[in-house]
Formats: sequence, structure tokens, C-alpha cells
Amino acid sequence: MTSANAAANLTREETAARSAAISLRDIRVVLDLSGAPDPERTGFPTAATLAFDATAEATWIDFIGEAVLRVVVNGSERDVDWDGARIRIAGLAPGPNEVLIEAVGAYSRSGEGMHRFRDPVDGETYLYTQYEPADARRVMPCFEQPDMKARCTFVVTAPAGWHVLSNQAPIRTDAEGETQTVEFAPTLPLSSYITSVAAGPYHRVTGEWTKADQSVPLGAYCRASLAAHFDADEVLEITRQGLDFFDEAFGFPYPWSTYDQVFVPEYNLGAMENPGLVTFTEAYVFRGAATDAQHEGRANTILHEMAHMWFGDLVTMRWWDDLWLKESFADYMGAHASAAATRFADAWVSFAARRKAWAYQQDQLPTTHPIVADIPDLEAAKLNFDGITYAKGASVLKQLVSYVGEGAFFEGARRYFRAHAYGNTTLDDLLTQLEAASGRDVRAWSRAWLETTGVSTIAYDRSSGQLTQTDPRPHRLAIGCYALADGRLSRTELVEVDLADERAQIALPDADLILINDLDLTYAKARLDERSLAAVEEGLSTLEDPLARGLIWASLWNAARDGELPARRYLAIVRRHAPAEGNVGLLAAATANAAFALGHYVPRELRAAERRAWLDTAWDETHAAAPGSGAQLAWARALAGAAAFDDARAAELRGILDGARPGPEGLPLDADLRWSWLTALAATGHAGGAEADAELARDDTATGRTAWIRVRASRPEADVRAAAWESAWHDRSLTNDHLDATIGGFRTGDSRHLIARFDDEYFARIRDAWSERSIEIARRLVTRLFPASDSLDPVDAWLAANEDAPAALRRLVIEQRDHLARDLRVRAAQAESSR
Repeated sequence: MTSANAAANLTREETAARSAAISLRDIRVVLDLSGAPDPERTGFPTAATLAFDATAEATWIDFIGEAVLRVVVNGSERDVDWDGARIRIAGLAPGPNEVLIEAVGAYSRSGEGMHRFRDPVDGETYLYTQYEPADARRVMPCFEQPDMKARCTFVVTAPAGWHVLSNQAPIRTDAEGETQTVEFAPTLPLSSYITSVAAGPYHRVTGEWTKADQSVPLGAYCRASLAAHFDADEVLEITRQGLDFFDEAFGFPYPWSTYDQVFVPEYNLGAMENPGLVTFTEAYVFRGAATDAQHEGRANTILHEMAHMWFGDLVTMRWWDDLWLKESFADYMGAHASAAATRFADAWVSFAARRKAWAYQQDQLPTTHPIVADIPDLEAAKLNFDGITYAKGASVLKQLVSYVGEGAFFEGARRYFRAHAYGNTTLDDLLTQLEAASGRDVRAWSRAWLETTGVSTIAYDRSSGQLTQTDPRPHRLAIGCYALADGRLSRTELVEVDLADERAQIALPDADLILINDLDLTYAKARLDERSLAAVEEGLSTLEDPLARGLIWASLWNAARDGELPARRYLAIVRRHAPAEGNVGLLAAATANAAFALGHYVPRELRAAERRAWLDTAWDETHAAAPGSGAQLAWARALAGAAAFDDARAAELRGILDGARPGPEGLPLDADLRWSWLTALAATGHAGGAEADAELARDDTATGRTAWIRVRASRPEADVRAAAWESAWHDRSLTNDHLDATIGGFRTGDSRHLIARFDDEYFARIRDAWSERSIEIARRLVTRLFPASDSLDPVDAWLAANEDAPAALRRLVIEQRDHLARDLRVRAAQAESSR
């Protein structure tokens, strides 16, 4: 008999065969969530009626839950044949069929399926679903593959007084004592992974978007205990601006009847594009001070998910190979619409500095893949929601827009939506429409960018006048020439060039700084020559253009990661120029990269001095930055990270937290910042359980309880770290957030001497964890507990001994090995050069 875990991992071939034999029309789902407030109830009744045409005598229906109670095929009761993941159905009639399945689903604490959360502030219960790529089957029996779309009707019973939401507007509500039953209008054809339900006593703010003859009701929701912090007006303003933009750009009316946005607890993603009911992490409900970069990030996410209403929901990829057809477009559109339609005009600066950094990192791993990837099964699909599919895909789409022209690009999109509305597509379907709209050969572009792997590195040799690239592919790029005068950099000339081969002869004027890929027109790592680097060291923060600064910050970081720019030199540049960085998003990225470089790229024997210099910089700038500014907040957060490794400022931080000494003028010492400073004090032995308990008394909220777990696990005591280790692997009651906090505490601070003893045990545990836990939880255990050792031998031994391990697990281990190998390689090279 096939195990439930094996059966859960659907393959491309078997799902293609199923969709060839089964034509799904309708599904009616009845959920009884009325018992959700009772913590003793682990599951909920769920029933699905599926109407479909069949050419095969047998098939299976996907379901993962507590029990399957009843199976009825065309009115006839059948024995239940269920292996924990697949319900086998035989005796199908040629032509129309109707199958009823009654089952019991399981409430989730991992953010997969029907997640249940109890708010410690008021004791209220909240529910929401999260399915992508294949967790709808944890809530309802269904055909769990994107190319089997259906009209879906949801009927939900829930406690009276709750808001009950789904993809469509309700058409009927029946109240019965302490419960209510809500029936929603049937959807237009949807894939199972984008159906959605949310229920609970959410705080609601409503609005409306109108254009021409279309009117769409808007809703913004969060937990009631967060209502005082919820800036719903800005959320709804961005929503209206986005709908205005996409309505015109896509030339296809918003396809769904409502637009609700729910900010939910313990969420695994930034957001999810369920049509008419978008779910977001409630980290976007800012409990305290938030920088403008945080608001920009939230706006980008709102617009990213809105773009999915067309790219992904209206037109859906046939299988996960073409995941880019929705995610790359949404990532591009998030930045494009932010810059074009909202107050966040610098959205492309953030994209260049942060999103592309994610892509460059992913694209240099041995497990990199083409944007159009080979996805043989669901486990592979789960791991391909990565920097290639999102940020690299968006980067090359930006190139494509330049290549075919913005007008032709959007005309191609309009034709694509008209041709394939409510259907499924592949790469060829989109290319056909783009070629028709532009008259350009986009297939050659596709072969060069969508169907290859790797990132080119472009450099300019002043002596030979040659522009060179590794891993050659065609680039259209700009080169900025800058003069350094009186300590200030300014652009003197901009040269646009084409680079198709390994090298090209380019005549450039004499310049102190040559910035390759100025304007960020292509996807490549751009190197600074030594004269340019010297100019950057002196004048980086004097550049007026934030995009140019962002590209230089990115170039410096890429060179540091590759070991071509010594980490100590990189850190010196950050300490000199980050204090004057006017874009808080670039500042936050620079401080985060500096912290990473300290822990990963600086040789151990040189680390203490560099950590002290970084701590002093963060302390000084927290006090020197404009009171109440985003820069001050960014530095205060950087200070928390620095103080977890060096306790030279522990007494001052403790005094500020205790109220014994004043904090920096204008700094909002809100709950989140207090917890981060307290975590640093705990990691260095200057705070313990009593201080954590006292802070929890001040902030006994969901976020506070999660932070409390991390603080207690951060204490630099062997038994504390051992307890955290055991809890992470064995405590099945931990929610996804609490698992993160436990692992975070275990790894906090200068802890290698406390946790190295668990290295061998890690490799002994990961296969069992992969087979026994959900992929979401197992992935966190495998990646976040990977040992930061000084040798590759243990991981190499595991890989050699586990060639038969699941491919997705091996991919994660191989990626972690590559990160460790980079750390060791960069540190060794710098240690050698410093001798």
C-alpha cells in the first residue's frame, strides 16, 4: 500500500493523465466551522460534491484530513478506499458523474490548510485558509491540480457574529441560535489552490471602487485586538489606485465580484492572491513605528496580489512548470504599478537593491533552474516559489518591456487575457500574443532568458576598452560615467550599449566611476573596477540619484559575497556611507547585509573587532539620526542585531528598557523594538527568564508571546539551547511562528560553542522529519537548523549516504551546503590575504 506521504506528492504525469480523463464542471463544498472556538475539537466536518465528465472508469480525489466518512458515486454508496491522501473512486460512468464525499478535516497550526488561531488578548478564534500549491485538499476533497478548474460554491456554518468570507459575495445567510450558515455565489472557473475561506470576529473597514459601469465592494480586515493599529485607509487607497491602473493597463474589467483583503496571524507568506479574498501576513499591520520602506513594501505586495487577479487567477498556468506565468508577472507589476500609480515613486530602487539580490543569490546555487522550470511533482513546486521564479523573472520581464515597448507589452497582455480568460496556458500561449502585438521575435528572447540558468557578471577593462561578460547572453544596458569633484560624485555621461557576446569594444570617456548597468536595464552582476571602487569609497552617499546608489550598493554586496571585495573593506564603506543614505529602504538593506557579512564572511579571528566597530556605529547613528525618522528606526533595529553579539552597550540598553536612563531623542520604543533589544540582552547573558516574563506582562499579545519564546531560548546556557533544540524537533504543539521563534532563539548571538554538539544529530534527524512533518515545517527544520560548521565533510557524507532521499530534501541540503561552502571559501581567502 502506498504511504500517505508518498501519495500526497502528486506528479506532473499522473495529474496530466487525470485531467485528460476527467472534465470537472462544478464543486459544492459544505464546511461546518461552528466548533472552531472549542480547542478540544481538532477537526471539522467537510463535504464536497463534485460534478464532472469522465472517460475513465476510475480516478482518485485528493484529501488529507482526519477521516473520510462516506463516498457516494452517482447516488450509490461505496466503500471508502483512502490512503490518507487519495480517495480511490471506481465505477465511473462514461459522461456525467457526481461524487459526494463526507469527511473530517483537521485544523492546522502550521499555516497550511485551515489555520486556526486563538488570540491571547481576548480569547477570540480566527480561521483562514492557505492552499498554494496543494493544500486545498486539507480542507475539502478536490482535484488538486491547477488545470482542473471548476465553478465553486461554498456553504459555511460558523458561530453567530463572525464575519464569514469566501471568493464571492454571500447570497444567503441563515441564522440558527448560536450559529449562522452562509452560502456564497458560485465562482467563475477557479483552480482549487486559489479558493479561500476566512471566518472569525475580524475587525472590518469597508469601501468601494467604481469605474465606468463597474462597482466593486472593498473590505479590509484584521484581528479585533489589532484594530487600533490598522491603517485601513492607506490599504484601501492603494487598492483603489491599483484597480484604476490595472483596469486601464490590462483592458479587461476586474474579473471578480468583491475585493476583500484579510490580514491574518501566523501566516507563512507575504500574501496570497485568492480572487476576491486576498490574505496577507498581519506583519503588515504595523503595531508600532514603521519606516516609509515598510509602507512601500506593503503597497508593493498589495499590487503584486492584485496583478494576480488577472495573471494567475483569470488565466492560470496548466502545471507548475509555468509558475512564472503568474509570479514573475506579479512581481514585475508590483513594482511597476507602485511607481506608476502610487506615492512610492522609488519602487524600482527597492526592486534593484533588494528583490534582485534575492535572484542573484538563488541563481548562483547549484540547484538553480530556468525561469520556465522543470517541475516533476508537488514537492518540487513547493520549493520553486523562489528568487528565480519571482525576482529573476520580474527582472527579465523588465528587459522584455524595453525590448518590445511598453505599449506592445500591455497590448500582448490584453490579447492574452481575451484569448484565455478562465482557462489554463503555457509559455507558448503568452509568446504568441506578445509576438502578435509587437512584431518582435520574442522566442529568441525566451530561449536566452527564460530557458537558461545563471547570472552574467559584466566588467569593464579601462586599459583595453573591453566590456566583458561571463555566461554570455544578450544585454541592452546603460553605462554611467561619473566625475568625483570636491568629494562629490555626479554623472557626466550615459552610454547605452548592446552586449551579446563574451566581449565588446566600447569607447568610454575618462571617468572616476564607471557604473555598469546604470538605470538597471538588464539582469547581471556589475563589477566596479579599482578606480571606480575608490571613487565609491569616497563619494557614494553624495550621489543624488537613489537608483544609482542602489545599484552601487548592490554591486558592492555582490562583490563581497563573491569574495572579490574583502568583507572588512565592504563594512568600512557601509560604516562611512550608510549614515548618510537618504533612502531608508537602501539603508535597511545595507545594514542587514553588513550584519550578514560579519557573521559569515569576516574571518573568525578578525570578527570581534569588526563587531565592536559595527556596534559603535549602530549606537552612534541611533542617537545621531533625525529624531523620529525612519533612519533612526532602521539604526535602532540594526543596534539590536549588533548587541546580540557584543555586550559593550548592554548596560545602556538595559537602562533604557528599565526606564533608568533616557533613550535616543524621538525614538519610539514600541513593543517590537523592546523585544528585539531584550533578545540581544538575553543572548549576551544580561537578561533572563524574569525579564522575559516581565516584558510579556507588558505585551501579552500573539506577537509578544512569540517574542517571549525567542528571548527565553536565546539565553547563552547549554541547557537552554538544548531544550530549544529538542522542542524544535519534537514539540508538535508549536505553531509555525513559535517554531521559528524557538529556532531563532537557538541560533541567536555568538552561539556556535553552545550548539555545535548537535551537528551530527541534525543529519540523523532530517530524513525522518521530511517523512513525518508537513513540507512547510520540515523545510524550516532542514534549512534553519543546518549546522554552521567549519567543514563540509558532514554534509558531504550525508549526501553520499542518502542518494535515495526525496529530491526536494536533497535540494534543500545541497543549497545549504553551497551557502556554507561560500562562507568557508570567502573567509579563507580573506584570512590568507591578511597574513
